[in-house]
Amino acid sequence: MTARMGTARLGPAERSAALAQMSAEELDVVVIGGGVVGAGVALDAATRGLSVGLLEARDFASGTSSRSSKLIHGGLRYLEQLNFELVREALQERALLLQRIAPHLVRPVPFLFPLKHTGWERPYVGAGLVLYDTMGFSTGLTRGVPGHRHLSRTRALRLAPALRKSAFSGAVQYWDAQVDDARYVMTMLRTASTYGAHVASRAQVVGFLREGERVTGVRVRDLESGRELDVRARQVVNATGVWTDDIQELVGGRGQIHVRASKGIHLVVPRDRIHSLTGIILRTEKSVLFVIPWGRHWIIGTTDTAWELDRAHPAASRSDIDYILDHVNEVLSVPLTHEDVEGVYAGLRPLLSGESEETSKLSREHVVAHPVPGLVMVAGGKYTTYRVMAKDAVDAVAHGLDQRVPPSCTDRVPLAGAEGYQALWNSRQRLAHSSGLHVARIEHLLQRYGSMIDEVLELIERDPSLAKPLTGADDYLRAEVVYAATHEGARHVNDVLTRRTHISIETFHRGVAVVEEAAQLLAGPLGWDDEQIKREVGYYTKRVESERLSQEQDTDQEADAIRLGAPEIVPVAGPDAQPVHPI
Repeated sequence: MTARMGTARLGPAERSAALAQMSAEELDVVVIGGGVVGAGVALDAATRGLSVGLLEARDFASGTSSRSSKLIHGGLRYLEQLNFELVREALQERALLLQRIAPHLVRPVPFLFPLKHTGWERPYVGAGLVLYDTMGFSTGLTRGVPGHRHLSRTRALRLAPALRKSAFSGAVQYWDAQVDDARYVMTMLRTASTYGAHVASRAQVVGFLREGERVTGVRVRDLESGRELDVRARQVVNATGVWTDDIQELVGGRGQIHVRASKGIHLVVPRDRIHSLTGIILRTEKSVLFVIPWGRHWIIGTTDTAWELDRAHPAASRSDIDYILDHVNEVLSVPLTHEDVEGVYAGLRPLLSGESEETSKLSREHVVAHPVPGLVMVAGGKYTTYRVMAKDAVDAVAHGLDQRVPPSCTDRVPLAGAEGYQALWNSRQRLAHSSGLHVARIEHLLQRYGSMIDEVLELIERDPSLAKPLTGADDYLRAEVVYAATHEGARHVNDVLTRRTHISIETFHRGVAVVEEAAQLLAGPLGWDDEQIKREVGYYTKRVESERLSQEQDTDQEADAIRLGAPEIVPVAGPDAQPVHPI
């Protein structure tokens, strides 16, 4: 669906209406969790004609789904583990996302694989990439990316002069795809809402409704008002990732799925710190390390370590940062230092518990279970295969419903902004002329909003001051902050600076220099007074301060203790507000 066809908004009024509607009728299915899997389940169910509600305790994609490597890929390392089915499935999904479902949000990205050994390594890696490319063809679609190619050291250095000549003997270049992970989730939720799903963030499930053994809905606390409401549903889907076990405990711990959290951290450095025209992938003793092009930046990651501390705000320690810097510096002619790091983010992967103690060897495949009547659990998997996970979960929902439910059709449903995107991209010079914006700005907007760009341009037309970039974060226009609140479900400054944009990791000030301006822009659409603006600025500033301090600590325990020193987001104060304590 496109903006011209009435893509649903996720503004404050729509949130209130969604909560009211969810509490007023029995739904076919209610989804707990607003990450990529939960959003996928909501879209899959809504496009099968089911009545759907989705509840997220914090902001959409605020957990794992905004803290990934931002790649859509098959997983080369899974080939080495002989997990061919997982790779094939992921590569088919990559082709669908690139070419049909979200061409405005998913795009090809090249990677250089430096070879360290002469003789065996080139044919070994080459054979794997032949298989990788071959498996990339899916029914009715091409791969959507070029095939791999072998390079001599001289040719590789032309593409990546930043590499230290003595660190490698040659290279192979291959292609995968990348995505703005948080934006993808939010766009999927808008698409689901367009097809009738009721969607609300800052709405925490605190218990289940029961009729004997059967789950018949959920008890929800609106974290913005403190009020509680019941949402009745014929089936409930738990898609909470690393919080899966917590939700299982609400039904008496009767779960068939056990999830362990693995922490992965990423560093963001300016583009000029690494002179290269291509991304780079390096093999480490435990896994792989990516150097990923990201606009005017590089994202470098990731780590893979067990995490049993706070799951809402996993902390990166100095040891984590040193690990990544040490490994990437092994191949760079000009090493990176701590002073080069603009941003750091840490995320938790939900891995299905297995026999191995090493998180890097736990399963990335997913599982769907029906532990008690009326409740479906889905966990595991990887970002790239979210659609398959969602399909399997809704198939389980369909099994639990009496009526006949049509099969999944999400492989043929473009996300909001996809329809007409290519035509608008081809017309970007004309759009620049008619809007008065530079063509580079139009390209930026098209790659974030696709054919919904006209909604952003309409805001600018009504208020020309919104055409100006944010002071201190000039990659983003003031209009994008307002749009985040009016159309994209942002409720707080943190939502905008961390997920609707990525200012929190793309600037050395980490958003502190723009937080006041952003809060002022949000005040109108969100109905804030001066006191709330002050509270929002104070919260965000304290959060950044605690993150910086945590990243100077040597251990996870020390980093976690300091990161938890920052207060939680304070809801909008009002006459009906009651104190709440979200987990």
